[in-house]
Amino acid sequence: MSADQLGYDGRVVIITGAGGGLGRQHALLMASRGALVVINDLGGAVDGSGPTSETAKGAAERVVDEIKALGGDAVADTNSVATPEGGAAIVQTAVDAYGKVDVVINNAGILRDKAFHNLEPDQLNSVLDVHLKGAFNVTQPAWRIMREQGYGRIVSTSSAAGVFGNFGQTNYGAAKMGLVGFTRVLAVEGAKFNIKANAIAPLAMTRMTETILGSLGDVLKPELVSPLVAFLAHDDCPVSGKLFSVGGGRVAEVFIAEAQGYFKKDLSMEDVRDNWGTITDHTGYGVPNNLGEETAMFLPFFK
Repeated sequence: MSADQLGYDGRVVIITGAGGGLGRQHALLMASRGALVVINDLGGAVDGSGPTSETAKGAAERVVDEIKALGGDAVADTNSVATPEGGAAIVQTAVDAYGKVDVVINNAGILRDKAFHNLEPDQLNSVLDVHLKGAFNVTQPAWRIMREQGYGRIVSTSSAAGVFGNFGQTNYGAAKMGLVGFTRVLAVEGAKFNIKANAIAPLAMTRMTETILGSLGDVLKPELVSPLVAFLAHDDCPVSGKLFSVGGGRVAEVFIAEAQGYFKKDLSMEDVRDNWGTITDHTGYGVPNNLGEETAMFLPFFK
């Protein structure tokens, strides 16, 4: 590694859902820069079903083997993020192996897509348990360690489906936008402890997106998301509480904008009606209405 390259100098990193896709790429990159990595993965299907104990071990162990073959250091973990006990066990794996936790990358996810009028409670609860509660379950025990040591980095995986909306994903979108709020509050609470929290909304070809991206997936390689994640997880990360869109080599901050608006001391319903144009003036900002429009912002970069 050259002198100007960013390294981790033994930082301990937990990556959930790291047995394949984005998580695997994050792990390979960070391990190549000196991070000690806990590879957490259940080895299940995209919808969260399964796994057997053998397939679970295989998913995490394969990535550990890859990292060790390249000269890095990693350990496997097959606990579930979906329960507080599982989250605590994942963090304990890091402590047992390396004595501390410096970074948590909340990447584990499942899909249970269904149009809202057909959505069943188990399809909602299972997605919330893995994406949103999973981030709570893993981050909280790690957070307590980070506060004591005066250092930490949290990177959570949101989605344009939550920020901008996408058909059939009320469960997934709600969980993913929940992670934005989660991130913003962690940034506030972590500031005086040198703990920084940020989130990404990735666009990449993985098991979870291969059926919807089509030919666009050829340029949306998962390894092109990892440089941003690795930077947000690094000592040199300059920001906290931010959200970034990333895919195909493009990185852009996503922010919640607010118009100057309309003010009247004795505001009435009619005032709202008559000044709607001022209230909703988006001058100077791009505001996609859905996932498709946000994805379209990538297209000029691929021509």
